[in-house]
Amino acid sequence: MGNSGRLYYRNNRIKQLRAFCYTSQSGSISRAAERLKLSQPSVSLQIQALEREMEITLFERRGPKITLTPDGKTLYELALPLVEGIDALPARFAARNEQMQSGRLDIAAGESSTLYLIPDLLQQFMGLYPDSPVKLHNLIGAEMLNALRHDEVDFAIGSMLDLPDDINYRPVYSFATSLITPTDHPLAQRVAITLDDLASDALILPPRHLTTWRLVHMVLQQHDIPYQIRLEVGGWEIMKAYVERGFGIGIASNICLTGRENLAVKPLPDVFPRRTYGVMWRRGKYLSQPARRFIELMNPDFFSAAGDSQFDHNHEPSGNQVFVAAGGRPRGVRGGDPT
Repeated sequence: MGNSGRLYYRNNRIKQLRAFCYTSQSGSISRAAERLKLSQPSVSLQIQALEREMEITLFERRGPKITLTPDGKTLYELALPLVEGIDALPARFAARNEQMQSGRLDIAAGESSTLYLIPDLLQQFMGLYPDSPVKLHNLIGAEMLNALRHDEVDFAIGSMLDLPDDINYRPVYSFATSLITPTDHPLAQRVAITLDDLASDALILPPRHLTTWRLVHMVLQQHDIPYQIRLEVGGWEIMKAYVERGFGIGIASNICLTGRENLAVKPLPDVFPRRTYGVMWRRGKYLSQPARRFIELMNPDFFSAAGDSQFDHNHEPSGNQVFVAAGGRPRGVRGGDPT
């Protein structure tokens, strides 16, 4: 029984130190007991247990008056910051949590996501949470992965073909790929485009290190379709402009097609898979409240059980899923399929 009593008081060391510090400050066990909302005997027992375990005397008792011993003064100087820190913890946590709730949000994204996916989301977010400033980091490839790994950004939005094991990716949107031609081009009059129609020496594509170029190369090579790239350009807007001016025909992700272009847009055969765009973040990273709020604007079920259907039992992606079958049901932008 005696051992269990000592263990009880040892396991409540913060209570002992609080009783000791409050008694030291007030010079009275009874006033410390009032402040702690405890009985006077309870405070006395806590102080006695502390003295017994540390094998020191903390107070000199002269009638109703008590004063600190030299050991008591030393312990008071050491214990007071600890007790004050513990007592202030709820308020400090609330203040820090408030900062996290409205802290700055850093998002990494490539040009496509920045131009076509993020603007509407950002407008909603800034309207709902005006106290959360946002910084967009225009990054692709290795730069984006480096920023994610070093927590320079909260998360990234985009589509990356080769994802390392330390980066999570969850797709949210998917887009088909279309052929774009000048409005007076012979293919603009075709009802349906075949792979043989792409046997052209006038293709305009994004640079070779980007996913679209690799997708087109993969599909045409698998089906033995001869082709030549006439022009490589950086960015969908540049590609559309050069196709409009008659430099050639292009293969573009529907993420960039608004319907306002002076172009003919033709669906490609189903052998071209849909390309997904989604959220990337460092595996094991805690996503702040502003980050979660922004992501939930993309998909309200992202953090719920309904949003875990593409994850295994360890809550990790079952695959990169950068491409999905052409016949799949995509989650569209602005309430529908953006194609």
